[in-house]
Amino acid sequence: MKLDAYESEILKAFESGQMRSVATRAELAKYREAARATAIKDRRVNIRLSSGDLVDIQVRALEEGMPYQTLIASVLHKFVTGRLVEPSPMTPNPSLKRSHDSLARRLAGGGPSAHFPPPGRRAKPSEPA
Repeated sequence: MKLDAYESEILKAFESGQMRSVATRAELAKYREAARATAIKDRRVNIRLSSGDLVDIQVRALEEGMPYQTLIASVLHKFVTGRLVEPSPMTPNPSLKRSHDSLARRLAGGGPSAHFPPPGRRAKPSEPA
């Protein structure tokens, strides 16, 4: 990763010991506990999803560069902490649709007739799902 001049200056100061934390021991303990509580995943949950939703989640996870289970956990965490923000309507991305279609075929067993709606669109009752 390439650092700009300012970032390099900060890194050099940190590595040479010129920078000191201004946090108190109590603040550090509070932040350490919060980080520990956030990172601990001690429960397992099984849910049922439609095939189309799962494919959409897997495609979005690929786009974000993370495993789809991590994406699901992140979305749920943001929801329960009130930090989930509803975005404006998704604009279809042609390259994402190709990835979506390719993943959908793989998940459906590779058959050429496998069809899932593109991301952001749900199948109508008359469409195959």
